[in-house]
Amino acid sequence: MTSPSTMRGFESSLPIALLRARQATAHKFKPHTDAAGLTQPQWRVIRALAAGEPLDVATLANRCVLMQPSVSRLLTGLQDRGLIETVPGSDARRRLLTLTEEGRRTFNRIAVISEAVYRDIEAVYGREDLARLVEMLVRLREVAEALPDLPRVLPDLPGEPA
Repeated sequence: MTSPSTMRGFESSLPIALLRARQATAHKFKPHTDAAGLTQPQWRVIRALAAGEPLDVATLANRCVLMQPSVSRLLTGLQDRGLIETVPGSDARRRLLTLTEEGRRTFNRIAVISEAVYRDIEAVYGREDLARLVEMLVRLREVAEALPDLPRVLPDLPGEPA
């Protein structure tokens, strides 16, 4: 059993390191989405839809790493702005979403700047290193998802009253 005194240091914590890296990198991309009047989650939805195929809300939520109720709420704002629209799916009960022409233009404007940010990061970090990092993060996610969850009840520590 690991005691607090033998636990890895706070700055060596994997979740903290991932959060810090996310915060630092997202900060570089945020100004251009802000300038377009988009939140980061809205941009993720637009980016996911820019791949071309219409997507349902559940698929969008999964791809954009968002909770489905959050996606449903932000879709209303994107539809009100004329950036996305609903299209019929093969199943009449399924709501599929796609970019409008204005949504595609918005994506294209932001994508140009986004790619410039990627080039800046690659110039310092290295293109191959960045590609390898993304591959490693995908693998880390797969491993973490495959691990069993820890027990919900914490075990008694030695020396604690039962």
